Amino acid sequence: MALLYRQVILGAACCTAALTSAVAQTPSEEDELAQVYGDKSTISLATGTSQSLRRAPAVASVITAQDIALMGATDLDQVLATVPGIHVGRNNQGYNPLYIVRGIYSEFNAQTLVLYNGVPMTSMFIGNRGTMWSGLPVANIARVEVIRGPGSALYGADAYAGVINIVTKGPADTAGAEIGLRAGSFGSRDGWAQYGGTAGPLAVSAYLRAGHTDGFKETVQADAQTGLDTAFGTHASLAPGPVNTGYDAVDGHVEASVGKLRLRAGYLLRDNVGTGAGAGGALDPVGKGRNQRWTASASLSELALAPQLLLNLTGSYFELTNQFKTPLQIFPPGSFGGSFPNGVLGAPNTWERQTRVAAVLSYGGWVGHQWRAGVGHDDLDLYRTQEFKNFTLVDSGPMKGLPAPLPGGQLIEFPVDKSFVTPQRRHVTYAYAQDEWSMAPDWTLTAGVRRDHYSDFGTTTNPRMALVWDASLDLTAKLLVGRAFRAPSFSEEYSINNPVMRGNPALKPEHIRTAEAVISWQMNSEVQLQASAFRYTMTDIIRAASIGGGTSEYTNAGTQRGHGFELELVADVARNLRLAGHYAYQRALDESTGRDAGYAPHKMAYVRADWHLDTGWAVSGQVKRVADRLRAAGDTRPTVPDYTTVDLTLRTALRATGWDLSVSVRNLFDADVREPSLPSTGVPYDLPMAGRSLDVQLAYRF
Repeated sequence: MALLYRQVILGAACCTAALTSAVAQTPSEEDELAQVYGDKSTISLATGTSQSLRRAPAVASVITAQDIALMGATDLDQVLATVPGIHVGRNNQGYNPLYIVRGIYSEFNAQTLVLYNGVPMTSMFIGNRGTMWSGLPVANIARVEVIRGPGSALYGADAYAGVINIVTKGPADTAGAEIGLRAGSFGSRDGWAQYGGTAGPLAVSAYLRAGHTDGFKETVQADAQTGLDTAFGTHASLAPGPVNTGYDAVDGHVEASVGKLRLRAGYLLRDNVGTGAGAGGALDPVGKGRNQRWTASASLSELALAPQLLLNLTGSYFELTNQFKTPLQIFPPGSFGGSFPNGVLGAPNTWERQTRVAAVLSYGGWVGHQWRAGVGHDDLDLYRTQEFKNFTLVDSGPMKGLPAPLPGGQLIEFPVDKSFVTPQRRHVTYAYAQDEWSMAPDWTLTAGVRRDHYSDFGTTTNPRMALVWDASLDLTAKLLVGRAFRAPSFSEEYSINNPVMRGNPALKPEHIRTAEAVISWQMNSEVQLQASAFRYTMTDIIRAASIGGGTSEYTNAGTQRGHGFELELVADVARNLRLAGHYAYQRALDESTGRDAGYAPHKMAYVRADWHLDTGWAVSGQVKRVADRLRAAGDTRPTVPDYTTVDLTLRTALRATGWDLSVSVRNLFDADVREPSLPSTGVPYDLPMAGRSLDVQLAYRF
């Protein structure tokens, strides 16, 4: 790994020596690019305050609304797939997205923290974004800020592999009103309206969207029931058959600000949510879920307490419900030797509410220092659980862990203490401090530490440090080290009434230590290059471990080491043509097996071209290559197939009339894209993804 760092740093140093002159862009050129691509030069996610992206103490990316429009993205997943070092995978349960950062893979992707205007979207039951995410449209997104690497020193739990903050459009971003319609492949259709304006000191914005998709219907050739049919001599499997990825959606958001006070509220509904490849790895055309998210937040910013001493107060509320309107068909009719004529049915439902308050002081009165200190408290409450099912699990003998039908095969509600988990509550109290020290001309040291106390598993402390050197007007170098943690989910701690898998209240959090080196180089007025290298060590990984008798329990058992690098290039090759691309490489070793950790791509390459025609039209094309996905130890299947996708977008802004039209084709050449399935799911040939698709979008601004 030391050799890897030397290669990246020495290569950039040699290029620097070869550079004879660099000319800064003129203000008019910068203004023109900002109008086309948005403000990509600043970020607030790295330190909590807005600062230059190039000098931010993190490996970070910013994607603006203008950037999103040019690439033709309609969903957050498509946006994140363009970020260096991030691969958007899927799991079989509902085809939920996995935002895999730098090869850190897990079935539910709890290691990546997603924030919505700074509010965590984390389900306490699973530890990720929930089991029915079902997409997030981009019409109301102002920018997406991404940190690759640990962020627990600022953001606490689950800011482990990376942090993603989705910033919605405020009054300044939506001046006036806009209405839009979109139609596309798979029976997809959307309509939205948004408005932003002011009335005296009051600034307001609002957004409402409704949509539906039938979802793509790619075929699963064999599933978990296929294997059971072989064992029981039955023919119950629905495979070959299509995955179930459809849903209905409603999204709403309002924002108001007066002076230093800002209020936000949002609602996201995903209804009639399909089950993907099935909750139990068996195709399920029957089960339909309903997911609701309510968010509300208030902030008072920059209250002056004394010269150079400012106070920021924030509070937020997040409520999440997951319910199955139609029970999951975990296995189809006729399964288990015909003992389930109506199929194995279940409906695990959860209700959560999360309340957070925080206070942050910043002080800039000490020359050369910018201090920031904060305290906060989180109340995380899984306040209700409910389970319907028509089976029990055999808890002993040769059939242990298999379902047995209830008398009469009826679907009944189980008592809470006999269900999958009982209500749980967690309190978190934390404090952190950070100093940005301009220790010498062109040198800045950012150091911070956060201490979190959890009511269920105790205390964890996570520091970080970043040294940023402006070597010249055109060259910035960074060295970063940090530690982060992932808190165990309630399902990992408190799962009950399952003879095969038990929760473990004694779990500790997972931890990761990361070191990074970064060079950002403005080669000339048209070309920017960034190279970053990283290495990490994960410890106390939460995994299922056998405790005998066919039973497993979650435990802290595992260490993983990884390393890699990312190269990014942006070139304005002409006044109306920009090329951007990146290449990412990573390797991860599971030390318990001595084998590759598996399933995450070792290599990813991406190239995009944006061409603005003088006629007012813009053409954007992008190519992405995903390669070298190995299986984990014990998984003897062949490696996951590589793939290359090509997307093309044609867009025009008819400014004189207020109309905006775009046409996008994704996966233009209909590549066979598959995401890896885990052996435990029983889907042997991986998860097929959407083929070629077409979207047409029309919006009018007035």
